[in-house]
Amino acid sequence: MGDIVSMTGFGKGESSNERYKFILELKTVNNRYNDIHIRMPRHVRFLEENIRKLIKGYINRGRVDVSVNMEVVEGTDIEVRPNVDLALKYKSAVKELSKVLKKEEELDLKDYINFNEIIEIKNEDIDEEKTWECLSKALNEGLENLNNMRLLEGRELSQDMINNIEKITEVLLEITSGSENVVEEYKEKLEKRIKEILADEYNIDENRLYNEIAIYADKVDINEEIIRLESHIKQLKQTLKKGGTVGRKLDFILQEANREINTIGSKTQDLNITKNIIEVKNLIEKIREQAQNIE
Repeated sequence: MGDIVSMTGFGKGESSNERYKFILELKTVNNRYNDIHIRMPRHVRFLEENIRKLIKGYINRGRVDVSVNMEVVEGTDIEVRPNVDLALKYKSAVKELSKVLKKEEELDLKDYINFNEIIEIKNEDIDEEKTWECLSKALNEGLENLNNMRLLEGRELSQDMINNIEKITEVLLEITSGSENVVEEYKEKLEKRIKEILADEYNIDENRLYNEIAIYADKVDINEEIIRLESHIKQLKQTLKKGGTVGRKLDFILQEANREINTIGSKTQDLNITKNIIEVKNLIEKIREQAQNIE
């Protein structure tokens, strides 16, 4: 059995050595695929693939936004300086773009710093192994914090889905019970209507009457749909109990469950059953919305 994991979460990690301090922030939201976006200083961009591999070991599905901030420890022989000429060119380009678009745009200092190569690190021989060792510690801490949050939310989502599944089971019992009397009620109404029209002047053709009732019974019979829907509900419970990466499977089962309840709705004209069908459809939609956040 595995845990149900939400695709939504946030995590932060920090680590430092004699040269650098890394601060990583990770944010995840729902997505059909494993979609990883990384923002990091170009000086350590050679470690981007390492970051991706480590993230994939924790996260199977969802969009992941990673922000890597690197600070230089005071007292090191690393020279950090601005590229003034490049900054002025960026400023000129932004000013020209503002005129063309006829929209005033003022940039803060932090906006310029985010432009590539505005801040340069000089006279540095990067130790790739030590740098990755430091960065990976921060990344692992951030991923653990992220997954703790995702697990907590996953448990809450799972419990909420189970509660809604139990409600569907209760409503299905009412639908099944109500459907048992539908044919008999139709027979009584049909006999009454025929007698009113004929006013006892003619004898009712019993064969034609029961043939009509048999045709109606076949049209409104929802037993097969109920059985299939109950099977889908059972699969939902089993899937949630098993856990793991089940979001797509849950979505498929819910599509099939929704198909069955729609068929039941098309076969019935009973007001009470119709109300219960609407309730089941509403509960299925709630579960579907919750399942979209499950990894």
